[in-house]
Amino acid sequence: MHAFRTHNCGELRTEHTGQQVRLSGWVHRKRDHGNLVFVDLRDHYGLTQCVIDISSPLFATVESARPESVVTVTGPVVERTEDTINPNLPTGEVEVQINEIVVESPAEVLPMQVAGEADFGEDIRLRYRFLDLRREATHNNIILRSNVISSIRRRMTDSGFMEIQTPILTASSPEGARDYLVPSRQHPGKFYALPQAPQQFKQLLMVSGFDKYFQIAPCFRDEDARADRSPGEFYQLDFEMAFVEQEDVFNAIEPVLAGVFEEFGGDRKVTSTPFPRIAFADSMLKYGSDKPDLRNPIVIADVTEAYRDSGFGLFAKLVGQGSVVRAIPAPGAADKPRSFFDKLNDWARDEGAGGLGYIVFGADGETKGPIAKNLEADRIQAIRDASGVKDGDAVFFACGKENDAAKFAGVARERICDDLGIRAEGRFDFCWIVDYPMYEMNEETGEIDFSHNPFSMPQGGMEALETKDPLDILAYQYDIVCNGIELSSGAIRNHRADIMVKAFGIAGYGEDVVEDKFGGMLRAFRYGAPPHGGSAPGIDRIVMMLADEPNIREVIAFPMNQRAEDLLMGAPGTVDERHLKELNLRLHLPKIKRDQESAGKAEN
Repeated sequence: MHAFRTHNCGELRTEHTGQQVRLSGWVHRKRDHGNLVFVDLRDHYGLTQCVIDISSPLFATVESARPESVVTVTGPVVERTEDTINPNLPTGEVEVQINEIVVESPAEVLPMQVAGEADFGEDIRLRYRFLDLRREATHNNIILRSNVISSIRRRMTDSGFMEIQTPILTASSPEGARDYLVPSRQHPGKFYALPQAPQQFKQLLMVSGFDKYFQIAPCFRDEDARADRSPGEFYQLDFEMAFVEQEDVFNAIEPVLAGVFEEFGGDRKVTSTPFPRIAFADSMLKYGSDKPDLRNPIVIADVTEAYRDSGFGLFAKLVGQGSVVRAIPAPGAADKPRSFFDKLNDWARDEGAGGLGYIVFGADGETKGPIAKNLEADRIQAIRDASGVKDGDAVFFACGKENDAAKFAGVARERICDDLGIRAEGRFDFCWIVDYPMYEMNEETGEIDFSHNPFSMPQGGMEALETKDPLDILAYQYDIVCNGIELSSGAIRNHRADIMVKAFGIAGYGEDVVEDKFGGMLRAFRYGAPPHGGSAPGIDRIVMMLADEPNIREVIAFPMNQRAEDLLMGAPGTVDERHLKELNLRLHLPKIKRDQESAGKAEN
């Protein structure tokens, strides 16, 4: 008989009755039923009930084994009596009588319970993550993650993609986020950077003659944490294709994503392929966001002209000064009490807006609200027609400069949807956002910046860069969005050195800077580069959605906390003078940090 197990803890069934078996696992829970003590033994695969009579000479060993001690038990499989069968447990029709028990590793008193569903603070959970990962929900999330990645890998390989690993130690690149830097011992004063993404390398693979590349790529960015973004590192399905147009990229990845969400999404409905394509400008107008949640049925409309020179003086004045007005329908809200509208108005003020004006269209056709009292009937009808509201609905308004009005209308759209409880459930609604502007105006400096991916091909190529206003140039850039969460950015890449230099020049990067930062790519482009494009859906976000978890840390085995600290391993940590000397480094800490360290030394 094997030293530790003949079966796992999720394997035994009635057909094993009478067999002598050996199981190993963790003591999940013990229950004293008078003359009998039941032990739920747990491993990665499941849970089996074991039983011992208090008269057994082994009873003292069982009694002293604390929860989460690792034990090996040996004994026969017996059927449970009909009244003790547990239908919620795959092994619930049988149990193991304990004839032998070995405590492989005793557990101390637990800082957090594994059994049960008690809620523990993040600090405790991350400090003792090895215990947290034993808990059923967290354990299952990591199993789901593994299965999702395996499915993605299989689907990509079956589609003709080749998996290739790109470097982790590379050069710093101005890609929008802060780099993590690694000092070089062999080259004093020089640093490697951990890749924010394999962007340049995957493009170089296309230049190198590979046709379809992918990898489950680790990416490193020194960013603050969010519910849908882990600080420090994350993983993405990075892929690139040669000799493709935008639709080729979409057609390649849509079956992979749809298939994975259908495979692991349970009974939740997944958008049929091809996914809807929504131009960036339309998305900002209709949804007030480039990450629209299409489960929300509300569609925003532009009603600026209805207020121009109108009787509603406040909006008329603002429109005359260049502002726009967005209408946010509220289906079925006409029968809501006045407090519903007042609360939304107060919320808008808390958000920094002047308020949230509205018109109510009663079931009898009568219009109500402060705006309706001051706005001409034909203008109210124009608003009704533009926004698609009907009797029994209401419509709210956001007024301001175009970008501000669009964004606030988008936030209000989400708030109104939730207050009315009209968001569809049990669905994964996908869409592509396309036709992003190549550039945007930096509101602080007044200078032209890249709006999205600087390596994208501008629509119209060199001619557009030379003849158009930069703010009018669109790019072959796209995002894939699901339920209001951006899963991926991508683009058809700029594969020509002359266009790349020109594009970066418009954004304020001189040719010398481009040569310095992207010299490898430029050299490659000068020796024949194919048109190519790709994308990189986020693995962590995909699993978070499939697991129906609100926080991305729930689907990462060893995540950092919101301050980018690993409480289990104690990272980031200090290093001694020997290591600093080897790396030719000297610390220059902020004054408050120096004072704290000095105080610590004084106490010691």
